[in-house]
Amino acid sequence: MEIELLKYLQSNPAAYPNNQEYEGRIKPISPIEIQQLEVKYNNGHSFPKVLRELLFLAGNYCYVLDYNIFETQEELQDAARSWLLFYNRNINRNFFVVDAYNAGDQFLFIYLDEGDDPIIRQAYLPSRSDIQFITSLLNRTLSQYIEDQIDVVKQGYNPF
Repeated sequence: MEIELLKYLQSNPAAYPNNQEYEGRIKPISPIEIQQLEVKYNNGHSFPKVLRELLFLAGNYCYVLDYNIFETQEELQDAARSWLLFYNRNINRNFFVVDAYNAGDQFLFIYLDEGDDPIIRQAYLPSRSDIQFITSLLNRTLSQYIEDQIDVVKQGYNPF
């Protein structure tokens, strides 16, 4: 797969490339696994280009995104959907979770119908009057968000 939108991630494949104990190297999933996810979560339609690239480069592990305790992307997607049910929340469009933090309460996701590089959004599931259920995250696309997080890691911050 030719990488067009996530070249920065591709050229920075490890959080700590000189660390012998923990390099933090991205780990891909296979094109077949990506296709299976497309069937299950996008009615067989191709994912946005940036998501396909992310999964191809770092679908199994990405040092700037938290896939939480889940061993597969499918487990992460299914867990997020169960959290929505638990909180009686609903997202009416096809979406894909790219980061799960405060597991069970919050996750980052993209809608799958917004072009090649969709805006990343946050879902906050508990009902609170001072926090919206869904917000755009700094009005950044997924590729911009990943680039920003790589720069944060390069500056010495360890997000995990």
